Amino acid sequence: MVRIKSSFLIFFIFFFIRITPGFSQTNTGSLKAKRQKLEKEITYTNHLITEVNKSKKNTVYELQLINNRIGMRRRLIVILKKEIATLSETIAVTGIKIRDLNTRLDTLKREYARIAWYLYKNDNNYNRLIFLFSAKDFNQAYQRLRYLDEISAYIRKEAGRIKDLEKQKKDKLSKLIWDKAEKKALLDKETTQLSQLQLEQHKKSRLKQKLAGQARNLRARLRRKQRESKRLQAQIERAIAIAAKKAAARTKSRRLSASEVRLSSTFKADKGRLPWPVKNGVVSLTFGVHNHPVLKHVKIKNNGINIATSKGSMARAVFPGSVVNIVRITNTNIAVILKHGNYYTVYSGLDKVLVKNNQRVLQHQALGLIHTSLHGKTELHFEVWHEKYLQNPAYWLRRNVR
Repeated sequence: MVRIKSSFLIFFIFFFIRITPGFSQTNTGSLKAKRQKLEKEITYTNHLITEVNKSKKNTVYELQLINNRIGMRRRLIVILKKEIATLSETIAVTGIKIRDLNTRLDTLKREYARIAWYLYKNDNNYNRLIFLFSAKDFNQAYQRLRYLDEISAYIRKEAGRIKDLEKQKKDKLSKLIWDKAEKKALLDKETTQLSQLQLEQHKKSRLKQKLAGQARNLRARLRRKQRESKRLQAQIERAIAIAAKKAAARTKSRRLSASEVRLSSTFKADKGRLPWPVKNGVVSLTFGVHNHPVLKHVKIKNNGINIATSKGSMARAVFPGSVVNIVRITNTNIAVILKHGNYYTVYSGLDKVLVKNNQRVLQHQALGLIHTSLHGKTELHFEVWHEKYLQNPAYWLRRNVR
């Protein structure tokens, strides 16, 4: 029973060592890609906050960006911790492998030395001849000759094995040194990120206190935004109803035409793979109902996602389609509604529109210039609809901006 348990334990350790490197490399690569993506997003958010700070005004938009950056930094710290843990496991496994190689090398070298010493003492023509001619018959002499050849071949093979194991050991030691250096770099990054996180949380608290003193203005601004949102939703529903009516009149039924069915199917098949409606940007407000970042007991509803981007950025079509409506909500907030079969996408917050009603557009085609406020805010509001039902755009867009 003890022998069975011991054998199982040895098998488990061997199996773990064999599978860990592949898993570890894949896991490390995935974590590194996520970390680099978050680092780019944080850098871009820093750029956006710098643009906003130029106005010297405290805004809810800046608070949202700081909140988002704090969230990104927290996720980054979690990933760094996972990377460090993975590297620690890799370092431990590499250490075990080096110890195993040392044991094997010691055994091989002792064996090699013993055989080499034997051959040194006996490997001369006189001794070989005595060994061969002292055989009882020709068959035994032939077997002894083969034996001597096999010993020579074996020692050459063992010398090669020792050389290969020495190279493996050298490679493992190099990897160990590299992994330890990378672990130290990650630990330094983690320390920096934790320090930055504390500073940002302090900055968030100070900005929130300042904005709390502007509660009346914030409520007035929120009411205005809600009116604009309701007006946009009404125009979207109206555009969808008109498009459905036109399709029904054209086909004499409520069914879509063959080309529209194909377009709808292709759009649906691209769920999670649609390009972003901007070249560069970060999500400043997600889909759904949220607590107001400053006003207590106040909820805000977002029918899509808001994407913070740089001044001068263009809104781009995420999929081929046709323009069914252009809505002027305010002088600095124009919305373009595109139809893709029985799916619709909405691009709001435009200053200048580059397309016309009923125009066909291509994927990535520029639809209009995104408005930049006096406070440096450049933000696109983006929605996805399936017939008359709202969709969460985050499920439709690919994870990376580009």
